[in-house]
Formats: sequence, structure tokens, C-alpha cells
Amino acid sequence: MAEHTSSSITIEAAPADVMAVIADFARYPDWTGEVKQAEVLATDAAGRAEQVRLVMDAGAIKDDQVLGYTWTGENEVSWTLVKSQMLRQLDGSYLLKATGAGSTEVTYVLTVDVKIPMLGMIKRKAEKVIIDRALAGLKKRVESGAK
Repeated sequence: MAEHTSSSITIEAAPADVMAVIADFARYPDWTGEVKQAEVLATDAAGRAEQVRLVMDAGAIKDDQVLGYTWTGENEVSWTLVKSQMLRQLDGSYLLKATGAGSTEVTYVLTVDVKIPMLGMIKRKAEKVIIDRALAGLKKRVESGAK
């Protein structure tokens, strides 16, 4: 089984408000940095994204990818790679847990495998940078109240 990287952050908002930002793929270019375009290709019966095309630019790595999303209840979403130019694997999830006083602990788990050879240590460091940037961007977006 591939190794994964995870990190958590506390956001001063209710889980539903955090999940609303996570689920709003059209706005990802506004707060994620690496996502330049996002397009929902398919939705489930509840109107949540099932497949999303993302155009990424993370410096040395530029990619056009499609991710498949699975929503578990109101506080968890996971994704897996459907297709990509640069990646062999991209599995991740957000798990939200109310911590009281109107705040939410968000845990982000990510496993990435690139098609080009890369040392495991460098891959884990890249995952950590992606996770930390995503969590910081999510926190800033949610707490700013931006819609």
C-alpha cells in the first residue's frame, strides 16, 4: 500500500460552512493557488460533484486531471484519480469534525504518485507542501466569509 501524508487545521466555522467551500469547485482558482481551472463534469443525485476536471500549475508540475469524488455523509469527501498527464495516483480526502464553539478540525490526507521517477522522501515533502497550502487557503477562504 502506498504511503500517504496527512495534516490537520482548525477553522473557525461550522463543518457545513467548511464543506460548502470544499464543494464549490468553480471557486478553487480563487483560493487554492495551484488550481487554475475547475470544471464539474458529473454530479450525483444530490447535486454534488462526482467528477471534476482540474487544470493545475504547481511550478515544475503542470497537469490537466480528472478526479472522481465520493461524499460520505455531510463531513467527509474523498477523491481518486480518473485521468492525468503527470500522475499515476492521486487519492485524498477531507474529514471534518466539529470541535465545539463553532470551529471545525479539518484533516486532509493525500497520496500522490507521479509518472516520472521521484524519491519517496521528495514525494512526501511535495505532498506536505500541497496539503499545508490547501489547508491554509481553505482556512483563509472560509474564515473570510467569501462566497
